[in-house]
This record gives sequence, structure tokens and C-alpha cells, in this order.
Amino acid sequence: LIDDILQGINHVDDVRRQVCDSEIILTAIVSSTSFYGNHCSAIKFMKQYGFIPNMLDKSRFNRRLHKIGGLLYELFEIVSSYFKDFCCELQYIIDSFPVAVCNNMRIANCKILKDKKWRGYTASMRNYFYGVKVQLLTTKDGIPIAFHFTPGKTADAKALGKMIDKLPAEASIYGDSAYLDYGLEDKAFQRKAILLKIQRKSNSKRIDTLEQKMEKLKMRKRVETTISDIKKLFPRTIHAVTLEGFLIKLTLFVFGLQLNKTIN
Repeated sequence: LIDDILQGINHVDDVRRQVCDSEIILTAIVSSTSFYGNHCSAIKFMKQYGFIPNMLDKSRFNRRLHKIGGLLYELFEIVSSYFKDFCCELQYIIDSFPVAVCNNMRIANCKILKDKKWRGYTASMRNYFYGVKVQLLTTKDGIPIAFHFTPGKTADAKALGKMIDKLPAEASIYGDSAYLDYGLEDKAFQRKAILLKIQRKSNSKRIDTLEQKMEKLKMRKRVETTISDIKKLFPRTIHAVTLEGFLIKLTLFVFGLQLNKTIN
């Protein structure tokens, strides 16, 4: 599938390479879905069972993977377009989840991130974390079709504006009260007739009926299940030397789950 997509977008490999980019991407996805993101274990697996006998060593593999980091997201977007365009999907759910780069007690020694904007607060867990937020958009069946990384301190409502542009006209998007923004709701409806079905706060000026509350709650549980499925792929700590490497690993976890759910 990956190889066919790369051919479809006219991706050209260097003829001098023994291992093509599709094999690098495949091994990286196997690492995220079967080995908790451990590239070394995935490389050994692909070699040992003869899937890719000429697979590179860990150092060269990581360098190649960093060079095609942008291509991973492009492939994710192409698979996502299948659901948005060909399946005519019109119901989507958005939610976010934090991914800490390090424990709070080690923030001062953290080399990947160095700024207060990365320190966020998770209201549902009532704790602070130092890292990134993954803004995740899924179909009603829980298949990821868009995601966006923001610093931990960034409010969810700000990220919602970037997600709206990825939706087809006349779509509906469900989310919790953290995404509540009346101005954005009106703007989305005027531009593309998109309905933002965001859960209302107790003091909200636009009150939901009991039926609307139940509908929104039911849809939100589906994205929470998808987030739980992504977290199951995580190791105890995501090892990375740079922020770019950290985000590439997060991308692979989301992309890997998307492919698994698509194929199954």
C-alpha cells in the first residue's frame, strides 16, 4: 500500500540505494504498531524473517527516517482523503491528549524542549505535564483523519481553527467544552456550512437540549477509545534526542493506528 501511494505521487528513490523509502517507512510503522516505537527491534525483525534482508543499521535508518519525516504526514493525509472524499464522511470528532517529554522533576535538565509554553495542564487528570498536545480528529468510527501538534500550554480552541480547514463542506464536528468558541462556530458555518457540535458549559449562552447533550457525549466516547488505542502503542517513555525525532515517533503511532483500522 505504501509503495503504491509513493508511486502514485511520483516519488523517486535514489537508484544507488539498496533500501527504498517505502521499506524505511514500512519498518518504522512496524516499530510503532508492534514494538512500542523501538526501531532497533523492528530492524532486527525485518532482517531475521527475511522481509527486508538488506535493512540498514539503526544509525543509518534513523538518518533516512528523519529525511522523510514530512513524507510520513503526506502519506497520512492521502489515506485520510479516502474517508473525506470517496467515503463522503460527514461526522467527525476532535479531542486532545498530552504527551510528556519528561517527568516534571526533570524539566530543568530537559534538552529537547526549553520554554514555558511546553508546560501544560490536564484538567481531567488534574496534573501538569511538560511536552506537547496531540490534537486528534477522527471519523465517527474512530479512524484518525487529521492531527496537529501544539505546545502543552496552547488552548484547545486555538487548534480547532486549523482543523476546520481539513473538513469537507456541510460536515459536523463534535468536541468537549474546551473547544467552545462562538465566533469560530459562526465563522465555520458561514464559510463551509460546518456545524461545530461542541459540548456546552453550565453557564453557556447557547444551551443544548437533553437530546443534544446525549448525542455529543456518545460521540466523544468514540474518540476517547481511539486515543486509548494510540496510547496502548506507547512505551513507558518515548526516547528521542531531538524534538523532530519525538514528533516523528508520535506521527508514526497515529499513522500506524490509522492503517490498522483502515485495513481491518
